Amino acid sequence: MTAAPTARRRGWQRLDSAAGGLALDLGLYAGSAAFAAITAATSTLLPHRAWGAVAAVGYLLAAIAATGQLLLRRRDPAAPAAGLRARWAVTGFAWFATALLPLAWQSIQRAGGRTDRAQEEVLVVEESGRRLVDTGTPYLGHDAIAALPPGEQLLGYTPYQPGMALFGLPRAAVDAWWTDARVWFAVGTALALALAVRALTRGARRTADDHTGAALLRGVQAATVLPVCALTLATGGDDLPVLALCLLALALAAAGRPGRAGLAVGLAGALKLFAWPVALVLIIWGLTRRAGLRVAAGAIGVPAAALLPALLVDRDALVENVLRFPLGHGLVTSPAQSPFPGHLIATALPAGRAVAVALLLAAGLAIAVRLARRPPRTAVTTALICGYGLLAAILLMPTTRFGYLLYPLALLAWAPALHPPVSANRRAEAGDTA
Repeated sequence: MTAAPTARRRGWQRLDSAAGGLALDLGLYAGSAAFAAITAATSTLLPHRAWGAVAAVGYLLAAIAATGQLLLRRRDPAAPAAGLRARWAVTGFAWFATALLPLAWQSIQRAGGRTDRAQEEVLVVEESGRRLVDTGTPYLGHDAIAALPPGEQLLGYTPYQPGMALFGLPRAAVDAWWTDARVWFAVGTALALALAVRALTRGARRTADDHTGAALLRGVQAATVLPVCALTLATGGDDLPVLALCLLALALAAAGRPGRAGLAVGLAGALKLFAWPVALVLIIWGLTRRAGLRVAAGAIGVPAAALLPALLVDRDALVENVLRFPLGHGLVTSPAQSPFPGHLIATALPAGRAVAVALLLAAGLAIAVRLARRPPRTAVTTALICGYGLLAAILLMPTTRFGYLLYPLALLAWAPALHPPVSANRRAEAGDTA
């Protein structure tokens, strides 16, 4: 039963390690350059077009650097400029050139008066920060949203958890380019990823083994320079700190720190609902290590503490934004309609929405059965279950977005970096094949 997954894993490892990992690096940067160029030429979203124009150059320069590293490696496989540290340097440059630079450029242009240099979620988060300061809650109630002009009602909704409004507080205090919510999304993302890398590399738990370091680099690339992540951070950005905190939680789980893992995923859950399935799987992982309560204290306690003030100030506004609107019962419907199977079924078949929901529930039930029969005993399996589970949910949800794919892609790429050292508990790994 484990032969097929093992064969797939070995096939991926051969591809990932070809030419010391540089072959896949080059493919990533070159393919991303093409994607960015196509986005700049064809996207109907102006922030996306602006991102593509800058990011295409950044990806192209990174591809040129990877090509040079490949040529150096052919001449001297031990050349430092073609080694792992040099690959990290190129990755850092690529993230700066394809995410941070476009982000800063669009933020500066927006501060100068351009109204087409941010996606709607940036405006929503910043407005929620202002409301939090003024009223004590980031949410507008049903009647207040209904009183808005029809074209503004969508922006009146804040379909996030209360913690997301914190990223809007700088703009509530000062109107400047550096108070753009995306800047603070980037700061939060960078901090969480840095802590995750530190958790996986500190102490005697990790060595300087090339395979371990290469797997960690690939996971970081998936969360930073992969176009779906770089584009999202530069133009909208609210999903990236949520993702980074989930990766940090899994890294802390792999490092044997269940309490801190619970706090990290709890912080993610205080920002967005997408982190809640990850929190559930981590709690189940904690139960297999007799640490379920320690994980749950943070995973449940932090989001609950974030919800409490909004609940006390205006319960109906909280329900309208966090429940009714995402479930399709708001005054307006979400524009998230990417052509994934769930959306196509919901729009093309009679009673299609009911069919899509039934398929989504069936997928959830299958995952629940898997968790009950074989709960995850390692951080690797926890990440894989989260990745595949979110992928199934995104594909089957009647209302979804292409950008949400950043969650499963990054989680699945992060899993190999979570493997324990060879001397770790082999019995747990052997009994926990995903």
